[in-house]
Amino acid sequence: MSELPASVRLALWVTASWRGDLGTPDALQRAFPDLDHVAGDLARLDVWRDLGERALFVALPRPGDVSRMPRGSSAATAHAADTGECVFVAGIGGVLVPTLSEFGPEGDVGVRADWTAYEADPLPRHRMEMLDLREIERDLMARVRDHTVRFEQVGGHPWGHEARAEAQADMDTALWGIPAATSARALRIMAIAANLSRLAHRTANLTSLGSGGLDAGTATSRGMLLRDLASDADTALADATNVAVMSIAGWRPA
Repeated sequence: MSELPASVRLALWVTASWRGDLGTPDALQRAFPDLDHVAGDLARLDVWRDLGERALFVALPRPGDVSRMPRGSSAATAHAADTGECVFVAGIGGVLVPTLSEFGPEGDVGVRADWTAYEADPLPRHRMEMLDLREIERDLMARVRDHTVRFEQVGGHPWGHEARAEAQADMDTALWGIPAATSARALRIMAIAANLSRLAHRTANLTSLGSGGLDAGTATSRGMLLRDLASDADTALADATNVAVMSIAGWRPA
């Protein structure tokens, strides 16, 4: 799987297609080269384009915090929070939520994404335009520093060799399948946030996190801190992506 959530890639590529860089089928192919099957309510993308939408935004919600996605039905918010991602249009309102799953027999398993469309309220354009890359980065770095202090306060032994090796492997990603028009400034913040999120999600579930005599209470506290770090990183990733989307759409300078 790509280092970027499916909704992040879809938002960037579809916005590029809406400005005329490529057609919708090509955008979907570019967004999901690592998926074996993509299906669902994707015809909604052309409907939104034909109704005048030019920017497809992303949200990375979680249970208890769906504040960055538009107001919609309980089914939409529950699905998006459970999946952890969605895309939406701000002008006429509407949400697409992916469900990622595996299919096929053992030894020949593929990955598919099925997208479900939901109605949603429009979002004022100024709510998106108020996003600022400098503030996004400053807030993320401040939160990382705070998490670092909290990790030191929790204490415990360092991660084992397995955890360190897997964390380093996660950070060793050089190629990104994104449109060439993506803002370099936004991409830099997206890279930082995506790496932090992936590292936090991955290491929160490593059994070797509790090796070396780390007690259960400390391991639980560290797990909670890692989930908080992942949430902060996901917020920064979504916000930076939406700045890039607005740049591709021509709403603001790169």
